[in-house]
Amino acid sequence: MHVVIMGCGRVGSTLAHSLEDLGHTVAVIDQDPGAFRRLSPHFAGRRVTGAGFDRDTLAEAGIGDAGAFAAVSSGDNSNIIAARVARENFGVENVCARIYDPRRAEIYQRLGIPTVATVRWTADQMLRRLLPTGSTEIWRDPSGQVVLVEVHTAPGWMGHRIAKLEDATGTRVAFLTRLGDAVLPAADTVLQDGDLVQVMVNPADIARVEAAFAKGPGA
Repeated sequence: MHVVIMGCGRVGSTLAHSLEDLGHTVAVIDQDPGAFRRLSPHFAGRRVTGAGFDRDTLAEAGIGDAGAFAAVSSGDNSNIIAARVARENFGVENVCARIYDPRRAEIYQRLGIPTVATVRWTADQMLRRLLPTGSTEIWRDPSGQVVLVEVHTAPGWMGHRIAKLEDATGTRVAFLTRLGDAVLPAADTVLQDGDLVQVMVNPADIARVEAAFAKGPGA
């Protein structure tokens, strides 16, 4: 996959190296050419000087071929504008914006842009949203018999009740992360676009659960 990153600070450079290590092609955009010094001399991706919300700059970075876009500059407004341009004008499927002000994150989530507030930011969280697949372990009980995992949920599950998801996958949904907040779901809770689903499972069942979540209700 080709990934475009706006912002070459510590976050952007770390994310760029992580993605390249995973085998993806990467382009990094920053208005300050000096920012690219944070990239390793061995970084093989593109270095593009310009504003990440400028269409010509995005085109130079290969946004037309990108499967993911991360806006991690130091400005909330720039990040959300760039993320919306990437999604709405270029049709990039996986988009994520870094937001400093957590009070604004909910507003941006409602605009359809997944956000990561800096108070809970990690490179792993950004990777999780840019490359949604499989599951991520959050907690494991001392005996190792039960784990809490965040499982990538196919878009087809959105609009269906939690009870249907649990019945079809044989899991217990522990909680949802919705608009940045944890939600304890009831059986009739309906999954919404952007929800992150955390489930309790036996480690031996993780592969089966990942497959069931990825297939959708009609598969």
